[in-house]
Amino acid sequence: MNYFQRDSKTAYEAKSEAQRIAFAPVVFQACRLLRKYGLLEEVHRSGNIGLPLNEIVARISVPRYGVKVLLEAGLGIGLFCLNDGRFTLTKLGYFILRDAMTHANMDMAHDVCYRGLFHLDEAIEQGRPAGLQTLGDWKTFYEGLSSLPAHARESWLEFDHYYSDQAFPTALPLVFADQPKRLLDVGGNTGKWAIQCAKHDPQIRVTIADLPRQLELARANIRAHGLEHRVEFVPLDILDPTQSLPGGHDAIWMSQFLDCFSEQEIVAILRRTVEAMAAETTLHILELFWDRQPNETAAFCLQQTSLYFTCIANGNSQMYQSADLMRCLTESGLQVVEERDQVGQYHTWLKCRKA
Repeated sequence: MNYFQRDSKTAYEAKSEAQRIAFAPVVFQACRLLRKYGLLEEVHRSGNIGLPLNEIVARISVPRYGVKVLLEAGLGIGLFCLNDGRFTLTKLGYFILRDAMTHANMDMAHDVCYRGLFHLDEAIEQGRPAGLQTLGDWKTFYEGLSSLPAHARESWLEFDHYYSDQAFPTALPLVFADQPKRLLDVGGNTGKWAIQCAKHDPQIRVTIADLPRQLELARANIRAHGLEHRVEFVPLDILDPTQSLPGGHDAIWMSQFLDCFSEQEIVAILRRTVEAMAAETTLHILELFWDRQPNETAAFCLQQTSLYFTCIANGNSQMYQSADLMRCLTESGLQVVEERDQVGQYHTWLKCRKA
C-alpha cells in the first residue's frame, strides 16, 4: 500500500478542502435531504434538459424556500450544474442518488452515529462509547442491537451486510476446502453465514455462539430458512473470561468480529479460542484492514469507521491495520498458514492453526 505517504495537494487545494471539512456536517445533511425529498431523483429524470427551480418546486412536497436552499447548497457541493436557469445532475449527484455503498454508509452515519459523534471528545478522553447514550442505556452497542429503533437497526444491518455479503461467496470455498463437518461461528450476528454454510454443504453442522439477544435474531432467521435442525445455538458473552468456547469443531469462523474488541481483548479471546481447538482445527478470520484495501477511498472509509467503534460501539476497538492483528495472533499462540486479500473486494481472509 502506497497511500498516505506524501502531501499531494497544493496550498489552494488544501485550504479549499479545509472549508469542505469545516462545513462537512452541513454538506452531509443537505445531501441526505436532497435524496430523501426526491430532488435528486426529479433532476435526474430530466436528463440533459434539466429543470428550473419552479418546476422542481411543483413536483416536490417541500416549501419553495426549502427546495431553493437545498438546490443551491447542492450546487456548491457538486451535485448539480446550473445552466440557463436549469439544474442538471452531475456524476457525484448520481452516486449520492443511486450508489448502494453510499446509501449504506450514509444511512449508518445518520441513523446510528450522527447524534452520538457530538460526544466524540468524551469518548476519546475517557475510553468509553460516550455517544451510545443517544441510542440507549447499554454498556456496548451490541447489547442493544436487537432493541434499537427499527430504522437504526435496519441501517446498521444494511451497513454490516453490504460488505460481508460481497465476501461470503468467495470465502465459502476457502473455508470448505478442508471439508469440515462441524463449524463454530463466533459472533454469528443474524445467522447469515450459518445459513450460507448450510446451503453450501448439506452435511455441515453449525454452532453459533453469541450474546443471547443476538441468538434470538439468528434463530428466527434460520428457522425461516428451515435449517434449525442443522444449527445449534450457544449463549456466550465472549468478554466473560469464565465462559469457554464450545469445543469439538473442525473449523472456527470469525467474520468482522475481532475488530469489535481492543487488542488486549482480542488476545484474550484468541487464547480461549486456542483452548477450544484441536491440533487439526482451523480458525478462519475474515477482516477489513485499512492497509490492505484496493484504493485510498476504501482505506479512508475504514479509518473513519474506527470512530464509530470509539464513540458508539464500545470505546476501545477499531478497523485495524493488519500488523496489529498479526501481532495478536502470534501472542495468542496461533500462526497464519494461508491468507488472501480482496476477498469479495475489501476483506482479508486468514486461515490459522495452533502454532
